[in-house]
Amino acid sequence: MDFHPTCKDKKAVDQMLICCKLFISEARNTATLDAIEQAASATPETVIITKCDDRAYNRTRYTLVSYVLHDCTGNSIYSPLQQTVVAMAEAAFNLINLESHDGAHPRLGVVDDILFHPLGRASLDEAAWLAKAVGADIGNQFNVPVYLYAAAHPTGKPLDIIRRELGYYRPNFMGSQWAGWTMPEVLPQNPEEGPVTVSKAKGISMIGARPWVALYNIPILSTDVSATRRIAKMVSARGGGLPTVQTLGLVHGEDSTEIACMLLEPNQIGADRVQNRVEMLAAEEGLDVERGYFTDFSPEMVIEKYTSLISSTRT
Repeated sequence: MDFHPTCKDKKAVDQMLICCKLFISEARNTATLDAIEQAASATPETVIITKCDDRAYNRTRYTLVSYVLHDCTGNSIYSPLQQTVVAMAEAAFNLINLESHDGAHPRLGVVDDILFHPLGRASLDEAAWLAKAVGADIGNQFNVPVYLYAAAHPTGKPLDIIRRELGYYRPNFMGSQWAGWTMPEVLPQNPEEGPVTVSKAKGISMIGARPWVALYNIPILSTDVSATRRIAKMVSARGGGLPTVQTLGLVHGEDSTEIACMLLEPNQIGADRVQNRVEMLAAEEGLDVERGYFTDFSPEMVIEKYTSLISSTRT
């Protein structure tokens, strides 16, 4: 089915937007990333807004945006993002083997995480519809187990709970790295889509939908990953720290570590508050901290860039 919005529809299309954050377990092979991006170009109505590739983590995040269309009753029926994300996933599965992958960031799959956010006048229901549609495609087309989370899950199960049950946070190499596939080939719990058995080359995929999450990383000028992990735990909601903040203490290169933060409610608990708490706790450990950085644009900046890029292709 081929959908092309008319001029009359353009204003609505520009506001009924879905954003996808697509996390791929590769950042060191430029040719592989080029091929994944080439797969996205087949759908010109989807725009890659940003790309964040981290060689130490061996992980790349693409932020993509497109519109969603509805039928006469208001039900979501189509988004170019579905085709784009599935095409990028297919390229990743064809070119990346998780068994030979290693990095300083946890992961359980080649296409490790796909998160959909509503933008503009779009709703969380629309983002959840798209997450479930992509989950079914990936599970069925590529024979990959898919775990749905947040608004895409039948009970709203959070991502971090599923990851913890599957051993995502436990390094399996040199105490601070993740290498190969170490889960059993038969999963301890059934996924929402795809088989219960795992291809060690592909791993599993997490796919969810939720309101905007800000990703903010804070460099710690120390190689002591144990100290960084202690600080990260005390900052996180799970460790009794800041509500709606999730953290990971990770090795980042040969001479530093980093606290990777997910701000689940960035308008309530923002980066400044997290930065201040990390600096206070690091001082108690005798460690220096650099100013943190966002790995992505704000929702407003994402919409602005999408509108600009789409406008330039229409003229």
